[in-house]
Amino acid sequence: MAISLSKGQKVELTKGNPGLSKIIVGLGWDINKYDGGSQFDLDTAAFLLGEWGAVTGDSDFVFYNNLMHPSNSVQHLGDNLTGEGDGDDEQVKVDLSKVPANVHRIAFTVTIHDAEQRAQNFGQVSNSYIRIFKEDTGEELIRYDLGEDFSVETALTVGELYRHGAEWKFNAIGSGFQGGLSALCQNFGISLA
Repeated sequence: MAISLSKGQKVELTKGNPGLSKIIVGLGWDINKYDGGSQFDLDTAAFLLGEWGAVTGDSDFVFYNNLMHPSNSVQHLGDNLTGEGDGDDEQVKVDLSKVPANVHRIAFTVTIHDAEQRAQNFGQVSNSYIRIFKEDTGEELIRYDLGEDFSVETALTVGELYRHGAEWKFNAIGSGFQGGLSALCQNFGISLA
């Protein structure tokens, strides 16, 4: 049975699951009915962060244009352009045993593509969640439902995996940003050209 988290809650991931290394992080959402004329395109990304909360290079930003980290530890499983249907809208595969030692946290984010031009924000999105499940069995371990706390934000840090000694934990963050992908990248030490 999955552990259901609230915002700000932290939970052990590997301590109670000895030998766990291959997981999938699934993110999902629904778009509220609206007549803005433009499709919503939400994008998931993973930022592999060093000790000080920033990437060590651009390759530490795994997203639809950089699907695999050089270490093969984090792989984005593809861009869903519509978010339609049930279940996860986008997924990121993580092999904890391959995460480089200099990576202390892996932040999982969602942004709205071209949000400003399309006048879109997370106030128009509902039923957002992140979940972690075992790759081999599909057993769901952790789930965090974000709720409807956002209005003007165009980017979210949903949650993060982080090292705690020799173990991995998960933190349910649910923190929003205005400024979309650009603001998110700056927050994690990437400058977009």
